Amino acid sequence: MSAVMENPKGGCVLAGINSVLGAIDKVCPIYHAGPGCCMQTTAADQGQSGHKSSCFVSSVSIPSSNMLEKEVVFGGTNKLRTTIEGAIDIIDADAYFVLTGCTAGIIGDDVLSIANEYSSKGHPVYAIDTPGFAGDSNLGYEIVWNTMIDQVIEENVPKDDKLVNIFGIIPYHDPFWSGSLEEIDRILSKLGLKVNTFFTKHQNIDDIRKSSAAALNIIVNPWLFKGPAKKFEDKFGVPSLRIPGLFVGATDTSKFVREVGKALGLESSLVESVIAEEEDYVYSYLGQAIGVVSWKRFAVVADANNAVGYTKYLANDYSFTPVLVIVSEPIFRPEDKERIIYEIQNLEYAHPPKVLFLTDQYEINKAIREEEEEITLLVGSSNEREISLEKDIQFILGAFPTNERLIFNRTYAGYRGSLTFTEDIYDNN
Repeated sequence: MSAVMENPKGGCVLAGINSVLGAIDKVCPIYHAGPGCCMQTTAADQGQSGHKSSCFVSSVSIPSSNMLEKEVVFGGTNKLRTTIEGAIDIIDADAYFVLTGCTAGIIGDDVLSIANEYSSKGHPVYAIDTPGFAGDSNLGYEIVWNTMIDQVIEENVPKDDKLVNIFGIIPYHDPFWSGSLEEIDRILSKLGLKVNTFFTKHQNIDDIRKSSAAALNIIVNPWLFKGPAKKFEDKFGVPSLRIPGLFVGATDTSKFVREVGKALGLESSLVESVIAEEEDYVYSYLGQAIGVVSWKRFAVVADANNAVGYTKYLANDYSFTPVLVIVSEPIFRPEDKERIIYEIQNLEYAHPPKVLFLTDQYEINKAIREEEEEITLLVGSSNEREISLEKDIQFILGAFPTNERLIFNRTYAGYRGSLTFTEDIYDNN
């Protein structure tokens, strides 16, 4: 390697795939990989996401072929067959996904053919032939959905003009994924919509199979899911609406509700009545705390989705001053960086903050340490707590990785999540 990265935020593509599959009810990953891959890939994402992991199979309970030298020399397909057969016999799953580790990827074992042997016999076995070295956790999310589109989601399903699919929020790689999806579901349900979150409400592989019936795919992310969205529309005729960042607080959430209503042709009276009720709920609480929370100059270190949401809420809804925003996930396409910078800097009430794209913890700490403007509030991950203590900056834990607390369905998203965010600003004074 030409460089060493300090404290990377997330794991390999296999870790991302494992996290997504682990969040779907009664889905079993099967690893065709070396010993330790199950535990290490689970630790890389699920293990750093507020101490919450898959309740079906996770870490060392995941079936694995545990490839050794013999399989490297002579091939591991026979061992993979016995592993799949054992998983089918022992684990009562609705679907099984064969995943390749780096070892299987290097020697070129044909896992697709092996999976087809079992699917042809009526077993719901699918293969994702992407070794861990192919990319990071974000790519894993997209690869899972590409596989679902190619192998799992059914065509010619009757359309339902009230059904929507939610994409862009990555299970475990976003510690607040459960709560954020629940808040989105709650809001959209008030519009009379049926919501596929895929990872909450015990939704399962059947919900994925029938997701082509949706009237709209809603992508809550400024850059992720571009390829799968196009493939989904081309194959199933489902259009997409991209929300370019997590919505936090009344301003952006109401904008989100109006955009969904417009995309689906909902009655404006219904949309506005839901917005009025939700805004009244939020502002009635905020009105009780006027003068409690002091003015802050803030910095954010987070993935692009949360960086956009936190910055806009603190600047536009709460009139804090943004100083520095560091997007801490690897983003390579220039057009994606431009879109993210626009969303972060296009503020209503504040001077645009400096925006940096940094993945190395040493570089992140250096940027915060050397920032010339005073920072009095830092929203970041467990990795940034040390620099906040060094600089004596108030700190809020709001990004991946999160190692210091247990998180079930906590969120900062939407209307009600913004109240939790505001509480944490006061609680951490």
